Amino acid sequence: MKEISKILAVIDPTTQDQPGLRRASWLAKKTGAELELLVCYYNEYLSGDRLFDSPSLEKAREEVIKSQERHIEALAKPLRADGLTVKVSAVWDHPLHEGIIRHALTSRADIVIKDTHHHSVITRALLTNTDWNLIRTCPTRLWLVNPVEMSNTPVIIAAIDPMNQHDKPAALDDEILLLSKSLANKVGGEVHAFHSYDPRIAVATATANAYIPVSLPFDEIEKQMHEDHQKRFKEITEFHKIDDDKSHLVAGLTHEELPAIAEKLSANVVVMGAVARNRWKRMFIGATAERTLDHLPCDLLIVKPDWFKTPVSLDKHEAA
Repeated sequence: MKEISKILAVIDPTTQDQPGLRRASWLAKKTGAELELLVCYYNEYLSGDRLFDSPSLEKAREEVIKSQERHIEALAKPLRADGLTVKVSAVWDHPLHEGIIRHALTSRADIVIKDTHHHSVITRALLTNTDWNLIRTCPTRLWLVNPVEMSNTPVIIAAIDPMNQHDKPAALDDEILLLSKSLANKVGGEVHAFHSYDPRIAVATATANAYIPVSLPFDEIEKQMHEDHQKRFKEITEFHKIDDDKSHLVAGLTHEELPAIAEKLSANVVVMGAVARNRWKRMFIGATAERTLDHLPCDLLIVKPDWFKTPVSLDKHEAA
């Protein structure tokens, strides 16, 4: 597992409140990592796309970028005074998620940190279209920040899938747990492991394979499924030295059970994996996971399989 040595924090130029920056600077201080602040800016009326480009439009773009650089320099100054190594970058790029990815590749960031929008009534993050595109396509770890304060002893939930469903590489669970433990060690937190399974899947499979009406032992089928999941779950949690009282195997739907356990434990971060399903290696998140991620009451840290961490390119003219 590669340690975090360079953090890329995405700055929102449209607001003064920067929860992503707060989380990134907190993580940089805890890990000793270098921090880079990025503004990715675009305005269609200055782009020259609607009309023929001109020297005046080009000059206007340069002035806008210089203004953004001054803005993030002001954000960086107190962080440097606090002992952090901070670099700033303002770029003209569009769409936002592709601009972020292009810069992450250029800067060789180990993790990208960006805030999400917050719904005050139900205290959960609402992921934007940019967030989802980053989850699917960002080639490195992605930390999406829910604008709530980090506790002094952060609770980190490693959401794993020891049955390797949804085409997930087996090594991804190890990466999730290793990163969760490394993070907990750096920030003085604690790690919980989580896995849920839906017993209705086993019942539905057995029913589908019964070509004639028969009386199926549903209780025994559910018991066998529980034992299968429990065995695999215990194997990986014991290997990674996760205590039994911090290992949560739950029968139920992931998009209901994971947010519920995160709320119960007052979790600060949920660490999950994302997998690619096609040869272009664009990340795929299924419908169940999408419902899960959009209901978490805490930060979300997405981990990619090792084989996806090889350098990739994203040309400005390449289709998303």
